[in-house]
Amino acid sequence: MSQLPKLINEPLPDAEAQCRQLAELIRPQLHHNPALVGIFSGGAWIAERLKELLDLPEEVGMIDVSFYRDDFAEKGLHPQCRPTLIPFDVEGRHLILVDDVLYTGRTTRAAINELFDYGRPASVGMAVLADRGERELPIAATYCVWEVALTDGQNLVLGRKDDGQLAWRLEHA
Repeated sequence: MSQLPKLINEPLPDAEAQCRQLAELIRPQLHHNPALVGIFSGGAWIAERLKELLDLPEEVGMIDVSFYRDDFAEKGLHPQCRPTLIPFDVEGRHLILVDDVLYTGRTTRAAINELFDYGRPASVGMAVLADRGERELPIAATYCVWEVALTDGQNLVLGRKDDGQLAWRLEHA
């Protein structure tokens, strides 16, 4: 039986240390020659960091799921929509989809839908720094370093400091 994650409290974990932990979880799979695809924006930052930490020669893919979200009709286009860039052939590749926080699973579903527009990968794994549970879809992280529970009105946000370092902040609604 798995242990329930503890409710979040300050101080928040070191996101850079978590990236190093995530890289070590992924390292044994490098013999599959996986390609990294980061979900904008936090997942894209983490994918870039993983590329450095794992010394991967290939550029990472960047994906914006704005047009693939199931709430697109309700919310419309996000004002910071970015173009998806997949600089490698998806067909038959082992992919690792990277995001900062896994929550309901809807963003992950949208990203997988978009990836399949580029081809049929051999496999798709999921790497996240934080899993806050409360899934609405049958989606799970393959690689995760932090299971966290938030109270209503709390939101975990990954940011990038002026020096490029990644850091968590906790927002309250």
